[in-house]
This record gives sequence, structure tokens and C-alpha cells, in this order.
Amino acid sequence: MVKKSFYYKSASLFTLLTFMLLTAACGAKTTTAPTGAGTAAPNGSPAAGSSAVSSTPASSSKEKVVVNIGIQGKTGVLVFARDKGYFEKAFSAVGAEVKWNEFASGPPHFEAIAAGRLDFGATGGTPLISGQVGGVDFKGIAVTSDGKKGNMIVVPKNSPIKELKDLKGKKVAVAKGSSAYNFLYMAIDKAGLKGDDVKVIQLQPDEARPALDSGAIDAWSIWEPYATTAVYQTGSSVLVSGEDLNINAPSFLIARTKFTQEHPDLTVLFLKTYEEARKYYVEHQDEIANELSKTQKLDKAIIVDVLKNTFPILSPITPEFAKAHQEQADFLQSVGAINKKLDTSKVLESKFVEQALKK
Repeated sequence: MVKKSFYYKSASLFTLLTFMLLTAACGAKTTTAPTGAGTAAPNGSPAAGSSAVSSTPASSSKEKVVVNIGIQGKTGVLVFARDKGYFEKAFSAVGAEVKWNEFASGPPHFEAIAAGRLDFGATGGTPLISGQVGGVDFKGIAVTSDGKKGNMIVVPKNSPIKELKDLKGKKVAVAKGSSAYNFLYMAIDKAGLKGDDVKVIQLQPDEARPALDSGAIDAWSIWEPYATTAVYQTGSSVLVSGEDLNINAPSFLIARTKFTQEHPDLTVLFLKTYEEARKYYVEHQDEIANELSKTQKLDKAIIVDVLKNTFPILSPITPEFAKAHQEQADFLQSVGAINKKLDTSKVLESKFVEQALKK
């Protein structure tokens, strides 16, 4: 088991994040507007199940509702949906407007939610845990991945590090509070290492990649598409993945609680639109790979591998997913990275996705 003494350093991350979140929440303002009507597919035809949504148009309000959606990275369903205008078409049909917000990783989503500046987003499970510790009023409304393939520890070309135990005394970069953060600590725990055996360097992805390339760090705990991109572009190698260690760490769609309460129909509409985009995304992988290789100026082979490692789903929060998420929180609490026991079920809610997935 990892020593708690090291994790008091890690706990400072959550304390800082908690302070930031609570401070932001003090001045939070929310936009009110009526709930919307049925969704429309990108070609203008009604989406399946749209009859479950109220027919009251959002445009009947004095104030037009603005739906703020967060994204991170250059691939994934939300990025694809943004580029193709899925949400703009769906929400404009009910008199609502969509605004996109880009983030480097998961934790900043929750600061934005606390400030009332974000309504929906997609993150790994660890940011949900830190958000719950910080008292952010949000809900995890659906599962988008089991998380087994998404997180990896990458080492540079010709690295002497061949197995997890070789990380002892090495500098490992990771984005604080991200899914890769928890993955790193669970990985070294499985290797029998003590917490202070590894020198953790807190870096966001755009900072960590140059550090890996220059040799300033010895390893990098990161998610896709950054891991595969580093492998192809620099000859780095994957030391271990969540799949290798059988670490089930689900990722989620998240929502600001007050928005879901004031606009339940728009919450269902968000999920219906996500599912429509997701289906196209997974059924046309070669087309998606071709487009991404052009827009991101990456070899198609890179994109193909990234897509294989990040196959998206849209699922209610099943008992298995809920248990895996609770185990993530329990692990962080057991090593002192968070200072209290969490009941993660309090921030998980499947009723919207269950309605959205009805035929």
C-alpha cells in the first residue's frame, strides 16, 4: 500500500482545487430559461424518441437559453459533434444557443461549473471525485467509457524503464486531478512501490510532452490521444495501460445540477444529440480517421490507434460502473489524497440518459 505521508503532498492538490472551486462558486450566476422541445438530427429529421421531450419552445422565454458545453483534446465525440454542428442544429430547433468552452484537462471543467459558466462536459472519473470533495453542485449523468484503455504511462525512446518497479526514483509527469493522476498512483501501488519512491511532476499535457521529448522527465502518465501520438512521433513506448492492470476507471458526461433541474428536457436533448453523434462516430471510423488526420495534421495510423483505444459508449451508470467509481474514491481516501470518505452515488444520476436512450 502507498504510504500516506507522500499523499499529504497530493492532498494539497485537492485542498487547492477545493478552495478554487468554492471561491468560484461564491459568485456563481445561472441562466434561466424554459425547457426545450424535441431534437433534430443534423439533416433536420426528428431524432428517435423525441416525443419524450416537451414541445414548449425555449424561444418563448424573455431570455434565450445559452447551453455551455466543455471539450478537451482534439478527438472524441464532443469534438466531432462540435465540428459537424450537431448540437447547434438540435438546440437551435428549440430556440436555444450553444457555446463551446475548451479545457486542457478535466479539473477545470468543475471550476467552470462552480462559477455557473459551464452546463455540460465530459471528463474522466478522478475530476468528479475532486469536484465532489470541493462541494461543486454537479451530476455525472452518463458513462462514456470504461476507462481501461484510455490511461497509460509512457516512457521515452531507449528508456531504461522496462516495468513499473523501475519508476523508483524517477520523475513522472501527470496533470493534477486528472484521470491519469489516479491511474498513476494505482499503478505504482500495484507495483508495490511506496509513494515517495516516485518524483511526481505536476504538468498539463501541453507542458509534459516537451518535457518528455527533452528528457526533463522520465515518464508521463497520460490519456489518449497524447499517449499514442508520443509513441508514433518520438518512438516513445507504453510502459503500462489501464487494460494491462485491469483498472476499470469509467469516464462520464457531467452536468451542472441547477441546469438539469431547470431544464430537464434540454438535458435529455443534450444526451440524445450526443448519442446521435456517437453512433455516427463509431460506425464511420475510417471516415473519422481520414478527417482527423487532415485537420490535426497527423498520420492516419496514429488516429486509427487512438480511435481503437477510446471507443466511446453511452450508458446509464450501471452497478458495475458505480462500483468502479466508488473504488477510485475509496483508493484516494485510503492513501490520504482526499480527506474524507465519499459516497459517490450522491453525484451520479442516470434518469436523463435512460430517457434519452428510450426508442
